[in-house]
Amino acid sequence: MIISPDGGQVLLTLHRKIGRWLQTGGHIEPGDHDLPAAALREATEESGLPVIEIGDILLLSRHAVACGPVRPTFHLDVQFLAVADAGQRAVVSAESEQVGWFAVDRLPDVDDSVRRLVEAARAAL
Repeated sequence: MIISPDGGQVLLTLHRKIGRWLQTGGHIEPGDHDLPAAALREATEESGLPVIEIGDILLLSRHAVACGPVRPTFHLDVQFLAVADAGQRAVVSAESEQVGWFAVDRLPDVDDSVRRLVEAARAAL
């Protein structure tokens, strides 16, 4: 979860395939040395922000997803704190329809998992 240093804003992306506002994220790739490196790479790729500081793990989750040849297929998410200045201009990636900073008390239409992640990020600051 990319959050501003004061905890007042979070960066969300309108995911192209899922059609929902989510935190940045993705999968580990062969060049990633560890989980924080993968989190930083994905956050940078999906946000276009030039400066992001990766912090501690915020939440762990296991949930069913509708992809892969075997159903149900599960994702194991490791969700990190990421801090960035909200004055940085975000750039839409190929995986997103939109990307932008939102006040934590004025989030777009998000589900409970995103709300929990925002709360965890604010508590971790």
